[in-house]
Amino acid sequence: MSRLSPSTTKWICAGSKLEKERVKDKAPPGLLRSAGVVSAAIAVSRVTGLLRESVLSWLFGASAVFDAYVLGYRVPNLARDLFAEGALSAAFVPTFTRYLTTKSKEEARELSDIMGTLIMVVVGTFCALGMIFSPAFVNLFAPGFHAVPGKFELAVQLVRIVFPFLLLVALAAQAQGILNASHQFGVPALSSSMFNIGSVLFGLTIGYWFGPALGIRPVHGMAFGIVFGGVAQLAFQLPAVWRAGFGWRPRWNLRHEGVRAISALMGPAVLSGISVQINTLVNTNFAAGLRDASGHAMNGPVSWLSYAYRFQQLPLGLFGLSIAAATLPRIARSAARHDYDEFRDTLSHSIVMILLMTVPSSVGLAVLGESMIGIVYQHGRFTASDTHQTALALSCYAVGLAAYATVKLVSPAFYALGDARTPMVVSMSSIALNAATSYTMVKVLHLGHAGMALSLSLVSTVNVLALLTLLSPRVGGVRAREMATSLAKIILAAAPMGAVCLFVVHVTRSRAVHLLAGIPAGALAFYASASVLRIPELAETRDVVLAKLFSKPGGKPGGKVPGKS
Repeated sequence: MSRLSPSTTKWICAGSKLEKERVKDKAPPGLLRSAGVVSAAIAVSRVTGLLRESVLSWLFGASAVFDAYVLGYRVPNLARDLFAEGALSAAFVPTFTRYLTTKSKEEARELSDIMGTLIMVVVGTFCALGMIFSPAFVNLFAPGFHAVPGKFELAVQLVRIVFPFLLLVALAAQAQGILNASHQFGVPALSSSMFNIGSVLFGLTIGYWFGPALGIRPVHGMAFGIVFGGVAQLAFQLPAVWRAGFGWRPRWNLRHEGVRAISALMGPAVLSGISVQINTLVNTNFAAGLRDASGHAMNGPVSWLSYAYRFQQLPLGLFGLSIAAATLPRIARSAARHDYDEFRDTLSHSIVMILLMTVPSSVGLAVLGESMIGIVYQHGRFTASDTHQTALALSCYAVGLAAYATVKLVSPAFYALGDARTPMVVSMSSIALNAATSYTMVKVLHLGHAGMALSLSLVSTVNVLALLTLLSPRVGGVRAREMATSLAKIILAAAPMGAVCLFVVHVTRSRAVHLLAGIPAGALAFYASASVLRIPELAETRDVVLAKLFSKPGGKPGGKVPGKS
């Protein structure tokens, strides 16, 4: 076998180095396509979610009954965020991905079986305790409900009905983690649509069609619908899980290495989640205790914040969670291989992609939010005043949309590195900050419920900056200068977009026209501005979309992309 000459070897090494530098400036192969699949599925989920919220607003408006319904759903839902889709997902996905990457599929299957058994036992027990101690939960989250006759008692009943939903969604979260680690993103992302559709159909069936004969009130029927929606969300994913080779059978082994690794990550993750729930508790208490100019307890602030938060979930899911879901398995594999160059480059590109999508979304929500909310929610008992108040909260939530979406990616990045302590410390530190800002917003600045939304936005911004600062030395930098430059360009490009949307709102009166003209005009203004500023991620996104559109059947490119040489 002939040997290469020193000059030839030097030339090849130099070429490889240049190629490596070129690849580093592009998004990881398949990342944008995977994010696109998740985004499309989440789009369906968010639309069905808005339809669900529209039905609820039509049925209950921003009333004392809906305040109780919101709390009845929020208590187990917060537990879901804490345990199921919070700590469990953050700890399970990196560990399960490491098993798929470095061990056999049989070992990964064993870990999946054990975790499924543990979820049923532990979360099932917690659900039973939650149903028993529902009055204590309602007292904790909304003591102000006692001021309105019957409101507290109704909330207790709804919490008891909805609590079993937590077990169903915990199992669904494990199924989602298995599928994402197996490079299947569409089904788990679409499963939320099954919840939205199922909860409405079952809720209406129980509460309105059979309710009068069975003595079930409509609000109780919609609460039962949440549980049936959880069944639909889990059942939708199970066939894909079985096809991936992870059918479940009971196993119990608390000493399993994977279980110990997940438990070690979950402990700090639970504490991180607790701090988030404490922040939510503080804000809910402030909102539930708001009073009008006459000193009477207000019905509506909890509902306005809930509707606005739900509306924010559309761009958060489309652009933030989709990119995070596609990125986490990749950086987990990079960490398992100790390839920190790939880890850093994948993470930084994903962050800029999130900023590219969420910053203009924030501007759109702030300017066009009232028109969107009016079209979706202003029916039945949901009044024009409710629309305005909800839009006010939405504009304040929009301030922190980019930060909140980025936290959803950066925090799990620490778990991929086997570090759950750092996100916990940052999250726990946010409690004092949130309490101080919430108090200032409500008691000092008298911003009411809008101050609650703005407080969460400020806390999210501080959190993501702290996390990035602490992550940088762990992976040899996070390309902070490049990300800051991209962010500045994105903000500059969003300014003309906001101006165009404002112009459309001021020259037309129809809310439908605001959206039909404002959204495409604003999007074109942003694209043109971003193109002039030469934001690289914009070109990458465009090329992926065009390549998909102009591909031959089978997925291979079908010629040159127009405009590309």
